[in-house]
Amino acid sequence: MVQKLTTERCGICEEEKEWGIHLYKLFICCECETNMIHTEPREEKYRYYLQKLKNMNQPTLYS
Repeated sequence: MVQKLTTERCGICEEEKEWGIHLYKLFICCECETNMIHTEPREEKYRYYLQKLKNMNQPTLYS
């Protein structure tokens, strides 16, 4: 039996990845998770991650 790996779009880097975590409704790949953990609050990348995480609370618009 062949097992198919599913991919999901990372909410941070917006790439299709196989491995990561789900935080509320947002999928975060392992690479972005590691980068976020090791980012200091004084770094510019820290603000980028905050903006991306704020998208987690945006309601999904169904039309």
